[in-house]
Amino acid sequence: MRRRTPHAIQVELAQKRLLARLAGLDHAAIVRALSPFLTPERKARFDAVFASRLGNVTVLMDAPYDPHNGAAVLRSCDAFGVQRLHVVERGGISFLAAREVARGSEQWVHVRTYPTGRAALDVLAASGHELVATHPQGELMPEDLRSIPKVCLVLGNERDGIHEELVAACKRSVRVPMRGFVESLNVSVTGAILLQHATSGRQGDLSEEELRALHARAMILTIDHAAEVLLANGISLGEDALGVEGAEG
Repeated sequence: MRRRTPHAIQVELAQKRLLARLAGLDHAAIVRALSPFLTPERKARFDAVFASRLGNVTVLMDAPYDPHNGAAVLRSCDAFGVQRLHVVERGGISFLAAREVARGSEQWVHVRTYPTGRAALDVLAASGHELVATHPQGELMPEDLRSIPKVCLVLGNERDGIHEELVAACKRSVRVPMRGFVESLNVSVTGAILLQHATSGRQGDLSEEELRALHARAMILTIDHAAEVLLANGISLGEDALGVEGAEG
C-alpha cells in the first residue's frame, strides 16, 4: 500500500482555516459582494451543482490507509453530490488524499475526521443516518440504498475491513454483485458503484443556510482577489484564510 504519496493533502486541516473564517461571517453579504464578479455561466454552474447537493447520503470511511483510495472516495462524493465525508482515524494515522487523484474535490466536500469510531457513531446517530456496511455477502443490493431515507455507507480499511465496533452499529449490509472469480473490489471502486445507486433519483436537500455557505465558499475560492474585494466591502477573512496546507504521505 502507498503510504508515502507525494503531494498528499491532510484534507480536514486544509479546509479548517477557511471554514473557521466563514463560520462567523455573513454568507449572504459575501455572496452579494462577490456575485458581480461571476460570469453568468459560472453562476449557473454553481446554482445547478449546489442545488443537487445531498446531506441525506453520506459516507463513513474506517481508517483508510492509502491516500489514493481516500482521494478517489472523496472525488466520488463530489461527483455524486454527497456533501459530507466522515473518516475514522485509528492508530494515529491521519486521513490523507492524493492531490492528483482528488483533482480539487477537497474544495467542495466537507471532510470530518474522528479519533475513534464511537465519536463518529455519536455524530451519525444524532443526524439520523442509517449505517449500512459494505460486505461481499450483504443482504442488500446496490439499488436498495436509494430507498433508505438517510443512509451512511460504511467503507472498511483496505487490509482489515470494517472495525467490529462499526459493524455492530450497522443494521444492514450491501454487496456489489459480481460475475467473475474475484471476491471483492477495491474500496474506492466499491464506494463509487454504491454511491451512484444511493444517490440516484434523489433531489438536493441542503438547507438554505448551507447553500449560502457553499456559494460564499465557492466564490472566495474561485474569484481572483476575493479577499481584497470583500475587505473593500467591510468583510475581512483574516490573514492566510485562503491558504491550503499540504502534508506529505
